Amino acid sequence: MTNTLHRFGKPESLKDDFIVFIMASRGVNHDGAPEKVRVFLNAALKYNPVNIGNGLIGSMYRPEKDLSFTKLYFTGRKEQIPAQEAIVSLEESIHAAVVFDNKEAMEGFLKEVKELDLGLSVNVSALADEVRTACRKNGITIHSIEYSLGFHGDLFRLPDRHVLSLTTMCGHGMISAGFARKLIDHVKEARITPEKAARYMAKFCVCGAFNTSRAVRILNEARTAN
Repeated sequence: MTNTLHRFGKPESLKDDFIVFIMASRGVNHDGAPEKVRVFLNAALKYNPVNIGNGLIGSMYRPEKDLSFTKLYFTGRKEQIPAQEAIVSLEESIHAAVVFDNKEAMEGFLKEVKELDLGLSVNVSALADEVRTACRKNGITIHSIEYSLGFHGDLFRLPDRHVLSLTTMCGHGMISAGFARKLIDHVKEARITPEKAARYMAKFCVCGAFNTSRAVRILNEARTAN
């Protein structure tokens, strides 16, 4: 998926970032696809994904409905929903994504997806060498590879690397540079934890491709940077 191709960072900073998509094509293989997507997502749960989502429905991290001041004061804000609840909310979806923060989980999941043989398109967004290794290990032949050609133009006009690393984890541009910078500042000032800041940003990435584990690491790095 092109929306996850442009995650900013050096290769070593992307080794904890793996997104696996499943998608049907309307008019080709969409009949029965929602049930297959649910099978795909339920299989992913045993590998502890850090996010699950769909661009039309949302992710595990979403704004809470009917949030009143009283509820906010006494019980606090509900920052995420259980993964199983997220899967139920994707009931009629014919595409979805899961995000893992380690290669072993991604490889194990790919092995299971191959065994399930759901008949839908599956693609992995990650470092190409990592995906090649995982596919070879599981006897999967790669159909095609799509590359990002990087950032070009007047790069001095771009935000700093920590901000870019965070905002580009939402490939649809729903996390603004100003918001990411504000949360970095709040983390530096100990006004908010990196974990909570990551969850706040994840709510704006409705497709569920935001990697909260990587975001926490980036925020911790930004906190100690000059």
